Amino acid sequence: MSSNVGLSTPRGSGTSGHVQRNLSSLRPRDTFAPYPTSELKHRQRQPNAEILEHDRLRQIEVQVFDLRDKLEDEGVDEDEIEEQTEALRRKLLNHADGDEAGGKGGGGDRGKRGLKVHQVHELAKAKIEESERLRKALGIRDDYEEGSHWKRGEERLRDGLTAEAKKDDGGARKERY
Repeated sequence: MSSNVGLSTPRGSGTSGHVQRNLSSLRPRDTFAPYPTSELKHRQRQPNAEILEHDRLRQIEVQVFDLRDKLEDEGVDEDEIEEQTEALRRKLLNHADGDEAGGKGGGGDRGKRGLKVHQVHELAKAKIEESERLRKALGIRDDYEEGSHWKRGEERLRDGLTAEAKKDDGGARKERY
């Protein structure tokens, strides 16, 4: 045995004398705060605009491809297929651009119900829009910070205490002189 660890001799103890570390013992944690308070503030996940644009264009191309497939099955001439698919593509792109420029469009506002779980960026965008509508409906300011009411109360209390301390301190000085 080395370093006075374990039994001095394993004879008669019914063990092999092999020493193992106690893995179930808890070590004391560090004394710092377990998490920073600045990270407690909720931050809305921002959607990636490039991914949203890519998905929008992909949906347009899916519709164009469906039309192309349908026309090929009907035996339409290749030049006519190209014309019709280009016309549909232009129409869909113009319609989608009009929805973005005009704000609330006819088919662009699906909400969260039409989205799948894997459409993370679309869900984030819908959540931001929903939060914005709720904020406007409740009349909450843009610069509102959660918990700011309590901070203002603490500041008033602190200001009141410092004013009292100055008042008491000023009276004590007058009595001394």
